Amino acid sequence: MPELPEVETVVRQLEPEVEGHAIERLEVLDERWSRPVPPRELESAVGGSTIERLGRRGKYILMGLDRERTLVMHLRMTGNLILREGEEMLDPSEGRRLYESERSTEERHLRARFVLDDGRELWFTDPRRFGEAFLLEGGQLEKRFAKLGLEPFSPEFTPQALSEMAAGRTAPLKSFLLDQSGVAGVGNIYADEALFRAELHPLSPAGSMKPEHAEVLRDAVVAALEAGIDAGGSSIDDYRDARGEKGGMQDEFLVHTREGEECHRCGGTIARIVVGGRSTYFCPGCQVRLRRRPRRGRSPRRP
Repeated sequence: MPELPEVETVVRQLEPEVEGHAIERLEVLDERWSRPVPPRELESAVGGSTIERLGRRGKYILMGLDRERTLVMHLRMTGNLILREGEEMLDPSEGRRLYESERSTEERHLRARFVLDDGRELWFTDPRRFGEAFLLEGGQLEKRFAKLGLEPFSPEFTPQALSEMAAGRTAPLKSFLLDQSGVAGVGNIYADEALFRAELHPLSPAGSMKPEHAEVLRDAVVAALEAGIDAGGSSIDDYRDARGEKGGMQDEFLVHTREGEECHRCGGTIARIVVGGRSTYFCPGCQVRLRRRPRRGRSPRRP
């Protein structure tokens, strides 16, 4: 968290607002945000640059700068990238700096600030301080993401491609979807939602899928992600969009976080298990658990 829909929401909101604008200066307020590069070094490299484009790769935000450079940012667990009007952190009625208790949550968790040429600011906030940024030049971008999986909205993400990824895999489908080297951008929330839509049990071995299962799962992944984007993302904890507002997907969940509630499809009860260390929500009544398929050339065991 945030996952692809949250990152995509932020990118879509910011793109028309910041493209073509210059970054007058970057202020790195937490050295962990840019490490191992010293904050002053990143500030010097980014300050004065023009934002030529804004995009996304998996869960990464890509800020394309002039001279064929890209500032890559990852929100990790609790990061947010918010557009502000550029007001100083002062009390306008008294002209004094605010005390810690009076400062907003965003200000207390501010890790980096981009000051734009029109006076507005981009704030990178992050309560748990896991978010990061790094600058890539030229061909470094393609090399850096060479091992990242297929984009779910790309033409390459087909049922056949999904089948090929899963072939021979014994890992549960839930873990398979979370592996960013296969499908980029799917995290805990949308893996649960996709598997429910596909009516597949999260513990089914990935390699147990037949072509018809792969087709249904491919469509379910896309549908779950599109639903998240349409709702502006999921604000279970800290996520806010580029305007500082909560998303609404948490009110539309089909199974995620709904343990003990009624299944909208079959009327059963939503259950929670742990798969690969991640809380996993599903309906035991209508999500089918597939059996491991025997290897070619070997006869299945007799009962």
